[in-house]
Amino acid sequence: MVILDEKCMIPVPPPPYAAASVVPPPFPGSQQQGTNIAALPQHLLLKIVYMTFPQALGIDESRSERQRKTLYWLSLQLRLVNQSFYIACMHVLRSTYLSAYESLIRPPYTSDPFPLSSSTSTSGLLETLQRETQVLDLFIALKVREDVMMDESELHLEREESFKDIFDLMQPRSRLEDLVRYYGLREGVIHTNPPGVSSSPSTAVSRVTNTSSGSVSRGTELSGPAPLSFSALSISFSRTNVGLMLTSAGRKRTIVQVYRTRGEKLEIAAKKLAKQLKVWLSEA
Repeated sequence: MVILDEKCMIPVPPPPYAAASVVPPPFPGSQQQGTNIAALPQHLLLKIVYMTFPQALGIDESRSERQRKTLYWLSLQLRLVNQSFYIACMHVLRSTYLSAYESLIRPPYTSDPFPLSSSTSTSGLLETLQRETQVLDLFIALKVREDVMMDESELHLEREESFKDIFDLMQPRSRLEDLVRYYGLREGVIHTNPPGVSSSPSTAVSRVTNTSSGSVSRGTELSGPAPLSFSALSISFSRTNVGLMLTSAGRKRTIVQVYRTRGEKLEIAAKKLAKQLKVWLSEA
């Protein structure tokens, strides 16, 4: 026989929160943290993004049309959710459109939109020294839209002048900037350090020199021009000449200019600019 005590059956109110606490459960000090889909490992998130592509055929549209719509959705919406989705979406978009981008490069120009050595972040997709990467991303944004518009209407005409501007001017100019960075680093006239690390071109700098025994001596003061920051340099590009412009105190001026012949490779122009920059720094 069970005897029920009515006093024990009275519902007991929950304990009050701490007076200083305004945070709802989980209480302060709890080690549990909320998780979401963006917190998944990158390879799992990438798998989820791939699964957004059509797995079966639609009724009134082909698989290729649905794929192009999905790519448009990745570019216009999903990649803007947060950093994790941006990395996953850009991986898919760049790998999809890289071959189409490279097929439109005008000879004798060359292309290298995201080499492994250019990354300054662990993701390799958010921050990069390679300026041609921005041109590739611009091409992708334009291409995904044009593809979807052409699927939607047979009357839509692709804007050829938009792609013409990209590959006649923007791509060779950004590629030349990347080559100038490469040859400038080799000549010791350009650096890629964060802002504020390097000194001005007319001051003495502390350099690292190699001794005859192969050891390294640091702190040796050598009077000479300091290399310029790559972030402050840009290129003026035309068919007959190219110039190297320096931005200082909000003002941009051309410091080096060289002529280029018809059909001249960008690598040759970049070497000329790097050598002329070395001369300009020595005279500054």
